[in-house]
Amino acid sequence: MEHKRLLDCSASDFACMDKAALLYAIRASEGRVLVSETIAITQPLLNNVTNAELAASQGADILLINMFDSEAPLIQGMPASTKPEQTLHELQRLTGRIIGVNLEAVDPEFAIAHDDIWKMKPGRAATAENARKLVAMGAKILVLTGNPNNGVSNQSLGKAVKAIHAAVGDSAIIITGKMHGAGIVRESGSAIISESDVAAFADQGADIVLIPAPGTVPGMSQQKVESLIACAHAHGALAMTAIGTSQEGADVSTIRQIALMSKMAGADLHHIGDTGYMGMALPENILAYSVAIRGVRHTYTRIARSVNR
Repeated sequence: MEHKRLLDCSASDFACMDKAALLYAIRASEGRVLVSETIAITQPLLNNVTNAELAASQGADILLINMFDSEAPLIQGMPASTKPEQTLHELQRLTGRIIGVNLEAVDPEFAIAHDDIWKMKPGRAATAENARKLVAMGAKILVLTGNPNNGVSNQSLGKAVKAIHAAVGDSAIIITGKMHGAGIVRESGSAIISESDVAAFADQGADIVLIPAPGTVPGMSQQKVESLIACAHAHGALAMTAIGTSQEGADVSTIRQIALMSKMAGADLHHIGDTGYMGMALPENILAYSVAIRGVRHTYTRIARSVNR
């Protein structure tokens, strides 16, 4: 297929894009790609419409699904007739977007038993087997990261990247990194990720390194994030800044600041998190983020373009 910027792609382009074409499309969009994360298992904001569909309606290009269990596939708000194994394919058909899924690389040394909503399930673990299943189900992007208190370390992420790259590296984009400490205090704040971590992730097979957006994690200044992104680029990887600290529920002016700082730091993709309330960013913040990084022309084009194109 012809090479296109992701900005210019329609649903039919996304449906037939392979990994190389998708990476080209992201790179060619020059820091104007928006990734919106939503939680699969919580009640959607609009009851019978998935949070992912709502995020798409506000300008998101890539829909990232958190808490999606490959052994028991379910996204709340999907049509009742959806077969579990068809959930991701059907979401792509309904939204006309690229679908990604989170996997969690829990470090046995730091794993703790807890009963809150983020509790780990085997079907969410960052294993080669789960990665293969998700790609077969329609995921074009796999994000290796961690939810709160699950004990995900940079070392365990590195091991997972290597195994998953060997298993599905030619058929899915692999993104790796942490948005917050994920249960490991010594790897939080300004120690959440180092240049050596970034280099290791890239060398172990990450196509894109995930770095907390400036202003989200303590110590993550624009300058610090800029140097981490420069390191990712030097090692042949792209970089995605992420808001994983519930600031996706902050006021619009804060979102715009984070968006511009992330762009100035060199982000190739911009991620906005899933717990403005519980399940997704505030819809108006997805829209505001999109407008901040690419203006109303590209934002409204993404929103208005029919999924039947």
